Amino acid sequence: MLENNFDIKLADNQVEIAENNQSIWNSGYLPTLTGLAGANYDLNDRLTEPEEGEIVDQRGIESNRYNASINVGYTLFDGLGRFYNYKSLKEQYDLSQLQARETIENSVLQIMSVYYEIARLSENINVLEETLEISKNRVTRAQYQFEYGQANNLVVLNARVDVNNDSIALLETEQQLKNTKRDLNVLIDREISENQFEVDTTVNFVSELELENFIDEAEANNVSLLQIDQNLEISDYDIKISKSGYLPSLDLTGSYGWNRNRSAATAFFPGSTTTTDGFAAGVSLRWGIFEGGTRKVQIQNSKIRYESQEIIKEQIESEVERDIANALGNYQNKLYIFKVQEENVKTNLDNFNRSQEQYKLGRITSIEFRQAQINLLDARTSLNLAKYDAKLAELQLLQLTGQLLNVEL
Repeated sequence: MLENNFDIKLADNQVEIAENNQSIWNSGYLPTLTGLAGANYDLNDRLTEPEEGEIVDQRGIESNRYNASINVGYTLFDGLGRFYNYKSLKEQYDLSQLQARETIENSVLQIMSVYYEIARLSENINVLEETLEISKNRVTRAQYQFEYGQANNLVVLNARVDVNNDSIALLETEQQLKNTKRDLNVLIDREISENQFEVDTTVNFVSELELENFIDEAEANNVSLLQIDQNLEISDYDIKISKSGYLPSLDLTGSYGWNRNRSAATAFFPGSTTTTDGFAAGVSLRWGIFEGGTRKVQIQNSKIRYESQEIIKEQIESEVERDIANALGNYQNKLYIFKVQEENVKTNLDNFNRSQEQYKLGRITSIEFRQAQINLLDARTSLNLAKYDAKLAELQLLQLTGQLLNVEL
């Protein structure tokens, strides 16, 4: 699932982008190196009319110029804006990892929900197959009773109707199982038609003491709370980045250049070729003393965004506390129902076994026996539902406490 789920693949790509952004190559700490080159060619006609002397008419005068240079630029100091921006990118990378973790947790819940539905349907099919087999045996017994005059044809017809109903229920459940397996294949990027697999129907629950520890540590592990803390750090750096504009910037520049000019002869000067090359270096200081108030507005807005993040944190803390309390209550309720259903199955199984004995002895009717059979079927399918409902409720609680990816499912 971690390798093939589509949502997780997309989340991994976002983490990779954030990792690239927080690298030294995107920090602004490295110098810039630029190469420039150019060439110009001129072809002109020139007519010279001196005040004294003959007119000079020149045609097809050629001249050309060539230049090349390598330029280096480096910012020594930019008011600490580069430093705080680099720190902010580091925090954004950490935030992207938390967002990816949230995606993984949601995907795990979604996949486990489908997985446990497959398990539930698989167990229901076993129950329905046993029920169908019992109903078929009842048809055989009713047929014998009818042939020997111990029962009328109505008993046979009722038994056959029950077989048909049980067959339909089994067929529909088998189709639901096939559909749910296809759902799971989509979530883990497998062949859609791959249905020849089974799932483990064993369910284990986290101990009560361990669960209490998870709840106590939820504030430090809940992914939503961790994300808002990262957003607060990023907002704090945004304020510092805005304030860095009040300080000057100091830049270094250096270059090596080569130039060559070839000019054509004129009426008064002969043609010439000039070549120059050399190094140049410089230091520049920039200080935006007043920028029309835009910097002040940026700082004010950054502070407001930070205050908004604090408000959101208070809201999320309250919501997480509520959600954990609700999830814990829901889990305890589901777990209690599961235990009650276990007792209910034992009671109905005992009732069914006694009814079966009484039915064979002819002391109860086929309708009464069928009712005991239905009661057992309902109890066993309800138990399956309660078991996986309790497990899913536990997984939701584990997600809220930040431990979903740390325990064995």
